Amino acid sequence: MTVRDAQNGKISIFAKGDDASAEIGSSFGTKLKNAGFTVVPHFDETVELIVCIGGDGSLLNTLAALRFPSTPIIGVNTGHLGFFQELQPVELDEFIFRYKEKQFVIQELKTLRARVVGADGDADVLLGLNEISIHGAHSRVADLNIFIGDSFIETFRGDGILVSTPAGSTAYNYALGGSIVDPRLDLLQITPIAPINNSAYRSFTSSVLLPPHLSVNVFPEFVREPDILVAADGAERTYAAVKQIHVAFSGETVRLLRFPHYDFWNKVKQKLL
Repeated sequence: MTVRDAQNGKISIFAKGDDASAEIGSSFGTKLKNAGFTVVPHFDETVELIVCIGGDGSLLNTLAALRFPSTPIIGVNTGHLGFFQELQPVELDEFIFRYKEKQFVIQELKTLRARVVGADGDADVLLGLNEISIHGAHSRVADLNIFIGDSFIETFRGDGILVSTPAGSTAYNYALGGSIVDPRLDLLQITPIAPINNSAYRSFTSSVLLPPHLSVNVFPEFVREPDILVAADGAERTYAAVKQIHVAFSGETVRLLRFPHYDFWNKVKQKLL
């Protein structure tokens, strides 16, 4: 984590659509204005801090909608788990004091990039902070030829696979039985989704950890269904006749603003254990 200077400038507030989040957003905006900040309901390059009020899903949606800006972001938790969120609604005054006094750090998190190439060679690109998942469309079994770098690993058969970042290891990956990874480690994790193992098919059943320079290349086989579903942080897109899906770390990072006493393993203990 790195320390950054507060500039006492423009702050954008984005609140989830429920009444409680909207009320907290309005109250926080008033507090920030009274403290000398300029509060705007939109985002541009002059904004020095993004505030997201809601849960983890709201923060992920905000990042995706803003196309993963390099501007620091902090979350106020009005959701359930709140793993990314740094603040509770009762901590708004404390946050303003600490921010003005530059008592904060920035946690930089890598994002994933999935390049989905169609049979005609056209490509679509998706970004995700937590994970990229690849599934058979319409709840069909997926047949996926999986390469790590240039090395063929296996033809996977099952619901699909998930490629997660360390930040995403505690999300969908954890629900699938994947490993919790300290975000200070630099690695990718592949976790199978409902793999089939019987006398006819053999698929890997545990997570695989990869160094950050390697990529995951998937070549679907269309045995019964010509469509593949690819999701970035749960936002799904369905593609027809996919030739290849290339997943690797992108050059984009998310910068979460944290209090200096933030500790990942305390968060894991509070939220997951």
